[in-house]
Amino acid sequence: MQTGYYTSAAGMVAQFNRLDVIANNLANVNTLGYKEQDVVVGDFMRLYEEARDELPHANQTKEGAEFINRTMNKSPQIVDEFTNYTLGSMQKTGNPLDFALSREGLFFAVKTPDGVKLTRDGAFTLNDDGKLVTKEGYEVLPNDYFSSQNTIEINPQDSIIESDKNGQLYTNLPNSINLTGNSKLFVARPDNIDKLKPIGGNLYEYEDVEKLVSYDESDAVLQGFVEKSNVNAVKMMTSLIETNRLVGMYQKAMDTQMNDMNRDAIEKIARKA
Repeated sequence: MQTGYYTSAAGMVAQFNRLDVIANNLANVNTLGYKEQDVVVGDFMRLYEEARDELPHANQTKEGAEFINRTMNKSPQIVDEFTNYTLGSMQKTGNPLDFALSREGLFFAVKTPDGVKLTRDGAFTLNDDGKLVTKEGYEVLPNDYFSSQNTIEINPQDSIIESDKNGQLYTNLPNSINLTGNSKLFVARPDNIDKLKPIGGNLYEYEDVEKLVSYDESDAVLQGFVEKSNVNAVKMMTSLIETNRLVGMYQKAMDTQMNDMNRDAIEKIARKA
């Protein structure tokens, strides 16, 4: 059996999956608040160290040695996926409905048809009903949403909309420049960021989202700014080239297995015949 052929094929599949992630990152270089995705390709030594206590045979035995020898021939595979939550650069827009979060691990809460989700994209706007929404039309939630079920509403006629660094919104009284308190943005701070699951549309799903309490003293809300993607385009292009080369190397290994070795075997059989 030509095990090297199957190992090379599996390695190529792993690199194809990595290419999908890289392509997705490159496609979102200009997506506000987007966080870079990446994968981990497993190697035998790391997998063995993590699972050696669960091996089906005792260590330092003939059976254990045979099992490890067979396992070393197993194929490379994607063993983990993760998100890089480091901050992207802050871009000043001057738009009073644009907001950015200047600290890692914080998110805005928005209401979607599939429930409450989290996002770092703070490029908001007002809909026809005067509600603060995302560009996709999802309602931006206030800090007391889970107890009041309220939304953030702003009179389109208000000429002044200001926010402090904790997300407290202020609007002007009718026909004056005096400000009055409005709603406060729901700034979510998940206890375990590893529980966040990217679901597309620049949104994240959190399994215990109903238990989240707004971080009212975040000191991180920047009005008139948006956070750009944290994807490094140069790094992604380098990874793209590297991955393409690995695919080529696996392809060459497969060709060697199928063509060269089979041809040699046929020639040897022919000489003996």
